[in-house]
Amino acid sequence: MKFGVVIFPGSNCDHDLIHVLEQVGGQPVEELWHKDTDLKGCTHIFLPGGFSYGDYLRSGAIAKLSPIMESVIAHANQGGFVMGICNGFQILCESGLLPGALLRNEKQLFICDNVYLKCENTNTAVTHLLSSDKAYKIPIAHAEGRYFADDATLEKLKANKQIIFSYCDANGIVDEASNPNGSKMNIAGVCNEGFNVFGMMPHPERAASADLFNEDGLAFFQALLTEVSA
Repeated sequence: MKFGVVIFPGSNCDHDLIHVLEQVGGQPVEELWHKDTDLKGCTHIFLPGGFSYGDYLRSGAIAKLSPIMESVIAHANQGGFVMGICNGFQILCESGLLPGALLRNEKQLFICDNVYLKCENTNTAVTHLLSSDKAYKIPIAHAEGRYFADDATLEKLKANKQIIFSYCDANGIVDEASNPNGSKMNIAGVCNEGFNVFGMMPHPERAASADLFNEDGLAFFQALLTEVSA
């Protein structure tokens, strides 16, 4: 197992993510530059948050054309693990590795706040150490985080258990009041049909240290070190 974090011009959560992965994995994390094509033997690829290419055109629309993304897409299509957080989630949707799109927040404002997440599927590589009975307090920081997909896609995601996180309240109740950005069905994170590509808007890497007075995000990364039970 070897972790790699892709760095684009405008990435600003890359080293937060690298720090957590190094702490969890106990080994150095490869920094993968956007102009390169070599994944350097990394088995687990992460796309961090930030504002790749200044979010010009549309968040993630230019980053998907980076040379490194050809290798990331090939890795994913071969069953390799890929996870995108915030801007990384946007890039994965723009690249077609995940269904749906991330649109401007409902109130057209940038939101930086703590939210609560309910884990909707506890049998994936990133969630099998989580509980569906707990509300996880995880920060968000985005202007284009409103998850959108057509009704047929939403029904398919629900039927296949590809919705992995929903916005909820502190008691784990998923309702309209706990939806910070207007996302369809309160969706905060999804995965692909193969359950090897994951995307989420909230930042678990910003909630994985006692120094930050929040370790709710730590289990997201610890889960990668152990096998998913059948």
